[in-house]
Amino acid sequence: MPELRNKDNLMFEEDDLPYEEEIIRNPYSVKCWQRYIEHKAEGPPAPLNLIYERALKGLPGSYKLWYNYLKVRRKQIKGRCITDPAYEDVNNAFERGLVFMHKMPRIWLDYCQFLMDQCKVIRTRRTFDRALRALPITQHKRIWPLYIKFIVAHPLYETAVRVYRRFLQLSPEDAEQYIGYLISIDRLDEAAVRLAGVVNDEKFISKKGKSNHQLWHDLCDLICKNPTKVKSLKVDPIIRQGIKRFTDERGQLWCSLADYYIRSGHFEKARDIYEEAILTVTTVRDFTQVFDAYAQFEEGMISARMETTSDLGPTEEDDIDLDLRLERYEYLMERRPLLLNSVLLRQNPHNVHEWHKRVKLYEGKPREVINTFTEAVQTVQPNLATGKLHTLWIEFAKFYESHNQLAEARVIFEKGTKVEYVKVDDLAAIWCERAEMEIRHENYKEALKLMQRATALPGRKAAYYDKSEPVQNRLYKSLKVWSMYADLEESFGTFKSTKSVYDRIIDLRIATPQIIINYGMFLEENNYFEEAFKGYEKGIALFKWPNVYDIWNTYLTKFIQRYEGKKLERARDLFEQCLEECPAKYAKSLYLLYAKLEENYGLARHAMAVYERATKAVLPTEQYEMFNIYIKRAAEIYGVTHTRTTYETAIEVLGDEQAREMCIRYADLERKLGEIDRARAVYAHCSQMCDPRTTASFWQTWKEFEIKHGNEDTVREMLRIKRSVQATYNTQVNFMSAQMLSASSQLTPGTVSDLGSGGMDDMKILEQRAQALAAEAEADKPKTKKDILFVRSDNKATNEELEEAVRTANPEEIAIDSDDDDESEADVDEVNIEKQSVPSEVFGGIKTTQE
Repeated sequence: MPELRNKDNLMFEEDDLPYEEEIIRNPYSVKCWQRYIEHKAEGPPAPLNLIYERALKGLPGSYKLWYNYLKVRRKQIKGRCITDPAYEDVNNAFERGLVFMHKMPRIWLDYCQFLMDQCKVIRTRRTFDRALRALPITQHKRIWPLYIKFIVAHPLYETAVRVYRRFLQLSPEDAEQYIGYLISIDRLDEAAVRLAGVVNDEKFISKKGKSNHQLWHDLCDLICKNPTKVKSLKVDPIIRQGIKRFTDERGQLWCSLADYYIRSGHFEKARDIYEEAILTVTTVRDFTQVFDAYAQFEEGMISARMETTSDLGPTEEDDIDLDLRLERYEYLMERRPLLLNSVLLRQNPHNVHEWHKRVKLYEGKPREVINTFTEAVQTVQPNLATGKLHTLWIEFAKFYESHNQLAEARVIFEKGTKVEYVKVDDLAAIWCERAEMEIRHENYKEALKLMQRATALPGRKAAYYDKSEPVQNRLYKSLKVWSMYADLEESFGTFKSTKSVYDRIIDLRIATPQIIINYGMFLEENNYFEEAFKGYEKGIALFKWPNVYDIWNTYLTKFIQRYEGKKLERARDLFEQCLEECPAKYAKSLYLLYAKLEENYGLARHAMAVYERATKAVLPTEQYEMFNIYIKRAAEIYGVTHTRTTYETAIEVLGDEQAREMCIRYADLERKLGEIDRARAVYAHCSQMCDPRTTASFWQTWKEFEIKHGNEDTVREMLRIKRSVQATYNTQVNFMSAQMLSASSQLTPGTVSDLGSGGMDDMKILEQRAQALAAEAEADKPKTKKDILFVRSDNKATNEELEEAVRTANPEEIAIDSDDDDESEADVDEVNIEKQSVPSEVFGGIKTTQE
């Protein structure tokens, strides 16, 4: 302590004494020194630095003291000019600290950053190198980012490249960073080499998130756009490898390769690349890319040539070269549809439609058309074909036919029949087209021979749908071939040969209902009626409902036309056989035909029986129409009185809507017959299916009927029935629920609260609703006129008595419930009736008052 006080540069204050004494007692305690430093932190820098120096002299291995000391020293000179000598003092402090702290990367980083701030490039680089040598390799990743930042900040390209190479030995995953730097300093050759190495490294993972595919595109762009600067790589093999590897980007890669040769000045080589690309790409997108680039290249060549000739003056050689380039461009444009077609065929060589399009493109060039057809039929495989292969053979033969070379066309057809098609119909089409060609040239016998060959039995029979057998063995069961054979025989053959063809079709069990009908009509045209009927019966045996409907319809119609009523029993048997299993969907027309037969040639009661059966056999939707026909025919044959049972049956069978219509018609009939009571009974029966709320028209009709033909009692009975029916419908669950919802929406606030609390039951709600309806009906009740009243059953009553009777209540009436009375009064409407003379038939022998 006395020695320190004797030194000139030591200055103590009274506040320092406790700290000095503590340090004397514990000279190697970092905490003691730290407290002393904190005490002097706010003071001038010299004493603080002296305390740090004293502390570090006693504790040279303390990282905490060194770190804080260097931090304080840097802070003290912050803002000064970098040429200030104080900077060198701090540098020396760092050097002294690194003697002990050379394993601490933080100290090295601070020192390097401090040197970078001083712009001491060489010293900074050497310090970075010293740090890398001093620190273990596990700590190098902390040094390199700052080192790279420093080296990139200065235009020291060779030094930076060498530093980067050292850095990549430690961190090869940062190769993209190095490549980007090389591109920025225009060292493209090494950048391309490094990028190629990255692309070929399957384990490389891009830190920028790029896929191998994107890196490959970056490489292609780099080497194609800089052909003069990239010398270490062979561009052509690299891009061709990419074309094989990345099939979805072939068009772009071909364009890149051509662009490389264009930039290199090898224009003919670029043209060869474009031609090769057009002939090898397999997608329309790639073709469009390459073709557009090719066309743009040719346009550029023409424009460049025109510019050079305009500057120097055109010569004959220039004109020839320009014409050649224009011809090339025009030829390229003309070939575009054909080249596009070639692309589609390379994509799928078995596409029949594209082969047809290719033939059309060669229209007017017979040699190319023949070559195209030949290539097509040799290339397309039947089991892989998209489209119908047989159309190629047919069009090929028709091409020869159009040039009047029938012999060649027959050869083509003959070869076409030997192809193993997938479907029998394809082979059948070949035979049919061949026969039609012979017909067009009036070789009818040859056409018949061809059909005979096509339908001949093979050496071994095979099922039509047996795909294990070739189509040639299954052709004899092709309906298409047999149909044309039958048509040809009808047109150019004999009756016997035509009949044998139809018989063979039926024997092979390949006939359709139309074939059977054609067969029957053919026999009829030749007056073989019984043979025709036998043919129909064979067809009926072959088919089931509903396919047999057309045959039955034709058979029965032709039979009636032929024999009329001569073979009535046979006709009846045929109808019964037909209707035995006939579905309801097809029964209507057959029953009507049967009934017409009975009406015209049989018995009326039989016809009525048929109509009655028809009403039960047809579909429910057709029953109403059938009953109408039945009623009409019964009225015409037996009279309207005979229709009563039919009406009653219809009312029982039909649905409510149609039965209601039948009841109205039935009642109208009885009214016209003068049977008023029967008509009233019909209305009463019908009322049970008529809800007054939905069928107001029926009740209005009955009301009008009672006004014209009834009296006061009958009207009251009608109204009573109306109320009872309405009450019946009110008890239905669905209607009640709807009424309850409607009523609950119209209740008073107090009622709603009662309902929510359970204070009101459903019956009370209904009663309130009924009272509301009664009030509405009372308000809508029309006022009666004095001179329009009911016709009383007593014929001696005067008008005054009638009015009194209307006003006087019935003394024998039983009051059951006041609520019911309210409802009744609400529902009963007073009816205004015109006063008129009552027919004498109503009263019998009693004379009317008027008489």
